[in-house]
Amino acid sequence: MASPLNHIPGDYLHTHEPTDLDDMSPRQAVDAVTADIRDHHITVDGTGLFNATRHVDLLCHLAARMAADVEYQLAPNIADLPPAETLGASAGHLGRAIAHYTQALAPLIILTTTAQDTLQQKLDSLDHHSRLRIHLDDAGRALAAARTALEVPRPPAAASAPAAVPLHAPAVRRRA
Repeated sequence: MASPLNHIPGDYLHTHEPTDLDDMSPRQAVDAVTADIRDHHITVDGTGLFNATRHVDLLCHLAARMAADVEYQLAPNIADLPPAETLGASAGHLGRAIAHYTQALAPLIILTTTAQDTLQQKLDSLDHHSRLRIHLDDAGRALAAARTALEVPRPPAAASAPAAVPLHAPAVRRRA
């Protein structure tokens, strides 16, 4: 593997931070991705574009994991996961966050690749800055909604797990 000192940013795109998202509960994973997004700001330069792409990658990974958890939760006798309805609602909010991050790419690319030297160029970029901010804010709200959906109190384990079906064992008869 290349040294971190001379790597190309895309080389580590699929190296998730935190690397243990799959080992976390759904709520912990949403919190970790939220913290990661908060720590890697979207700026109007190459770093911001890399961070936006990275955020999309993290959110896609999280949404795919949440959707798989929904399917897994529907299998019989699965414990330690929120109800499928809760996971599905959270995955839907993550999908909205992904959509907003990908929609933010268009104005971000324009702002990153277009000169902003003159007053007119700066005035022309106001709409792109506004669109970028709207999409990033909407993505943040969707991510917060995904977290909120996971805070719904879970029913007791006995109520969510299907009742065990007793096997019919041959009756043992004793002679009296």
